[in-house]
Amino acid sequence: MGKSKQIGNHNNGKKKNIAKTWKTKRRTKDLDQIHVDMIPTNAVKLLKQEVDYDVTGCAQNYCLHCARYFVDLKTLKEHFKTKVHKKRLKKLKEEPYTQAEAERAAGMGSYIPPKAIEVHTQQVEEDMD
Repeated sequence: MGKSKQIGNHNNGKKKNIAKTWKTKRRTKDLDQIHVDMIPTNAVKLLKQEVDYDVTGCAQNYCLHCARYFVDLKTLKEHFKTKVHKKRLKKLKEEPYTQAEAERAAGMGSYIPPKAIEVHTQQVEEDMD
């Protein structure tokens, strides 16, 4: 007498690749994507967003360098003092990797070292509430 077909392993194939969901759960923007966001025209759009009730803090308190929303202005200012934010600023000081640099690395040109970019913490406007 064999096992019935209804008895199997406990997950029944629902969570086959759970490790992939764990890895992508807290995924943030890459550094090259943040460099694109730091262009002044894009930065103004991100820092002056319309009120969106589906986003944390109604999308009014955004850290441009970490690509994170915060509940209020106080937590945003506290975030600027953290190690996470300071490490991100340090990483953003190096120019992003480009296709031209990849071609030079493959032997299609001479090597040019990446430039250092000056990055400062964004200015926060005080609300007069």
